[in-house]
Amino acid sequence: MSNSGEGATPPDLPETTHSRPLQLILVRHGSSTWNDERRIQGQLDPPLSEKGRDQAHRLGARFRGVDVVGFYSSDLQRAVATAAAIAEELGREPELLPALREVALGEWEGLNRDEVVARYPEQWERWRQQPLWDIVPGGEGAEAFERRVAGVIDELTARHSQGRVIVVTHAGVIQVALLRVVGRSSNGLFPFTIGNTSLTVLEGSPDRFVVGRVNDTCHLY
Repeated sequence: MSNSGEGATPPDLPETTHSRPLQLILVRHGSSTWNDERRIQGQLDPPLSEKGRDQAHRLGARFRGVDVVGFYSSDLQRAVATAAAIAEELGREPELLPALREVALGEWEGLNRDEVVARYPEQWERWRQQPLWDIVPGGEGAEAFERRVAGVIDELTARHSQGRVIVVTHAGVIQVALLRVVGRSSNGLFPFTIGNTSLTVLEGSPDRFVVGRVNDTCHLY
């Protein structure tokens, strides 16, 4: 038997659909008029600001020539307008999923911090001591929000087992998706910075994701 191959580096195995990982590319929407005013948005529906439209344009260019197997967006207009900038480069429209909406923040939606402190002093003091979504009057609550995010992530991974999937959504949804990967509950306290039009990437397989990237905003600079 010939030993001519001993010590040689073996060739890479051919790539198959089974060897390519699934990438969930989670995109936060561009800056809205209420982001600029530092108002609590929740599931209310302010539009992108001029700054947000510029961010979305820069973001869209980043997806030029990128192949994707799925494209989804929250149905709130700040996410839809951000997704539209990506759609121009992809040549395909996103599927709108209400389950990708931000956490509902009840009576605090539309208010800034000073207004919350003035109108809800007891709840604000409790929030200041220990943030918890269940404190917000009329809000969705932590358990329901986390269950909703888990459900939509599971739905998307059931549809796609490999390839790139773009998901345009909101900071809270991205935080909960990240915390789910690392095995923690959000409780209302978000440990990650998720900037407007940032990319966060979860990759691997539907039953075992790892965090590949968080808060990537290099297209803005």
